[in-house]
Amino acid sequence: MPVEAALTLLGLPYEVVEGATWEHDEAVLARVRAVNPLVQIPALVLPNDEILTESAAMLIWLADSHPAAGLSPALDDPRRAAFLRWMTFIPASIYSLYWLRDDPSRIAHDPADHPFVKKATADRIADCWAIMDSQLTPGRYLLGDEMTVLDLYVTVVSRWGPRRRVFYQRAPKMAQVVRRVDADPRLAAFWAARFPFEDGWEG
Repeated sequence: MPVEAALTLLGLPYEVVEGATWEHDEAVLARVRAVNPLVQIPALVLPNDEILTESAAMLIWLADSHPAAGLSPALDDPRRAAFLRWMTFIPASIYSLYWLRDDPSRIAHDPADHPFVKKATADRIADCWAIMDSQLTPGRYLLGDEMTVLDLYVTVVSRWGPRRRVFYQRAPKMAQVVRRVDADPRLAAFWAARFPFEDGWEG
């Protein structure tokens, strides 16, 4: 979703090929494996057929490839170090935990242990959001008054378990930013089509 949101803001044409790997359909798994041997989504196939995996890499590449859009700080921008720090913090410290949350049997073979895995990962995710919130001084957006792909990344990932209500509590400064991104009129049609704000979406 954050990659699609970035493509939307940039006004670039793209085609979505669904690959719900969690449904364990062999045909789907084979299609995704042909693009990404880790059998993970998303993956971005570029116009020259080069393949990009890892959502943070895709977001940084898209933003840096279209500097006029202002979706990433330039190399000489004082915000660049913080941008790279937090763009890699999210997948390293938060996103990676969903590999466990989505299927606790990957590390806990006894089903009786699965609730512990779910709680422990939820607690760790909430703690990581709190750490990030404590070290940022947002303006209108996380790194100042201009939206970057970091804002898109946080806005989407914060909607996953343990959901937004916990995020709002643990990351109150960032909460104001994600609400602003939620309400951005440039993304209204995108959210409605791809990630609608349905009843109970905040948790």
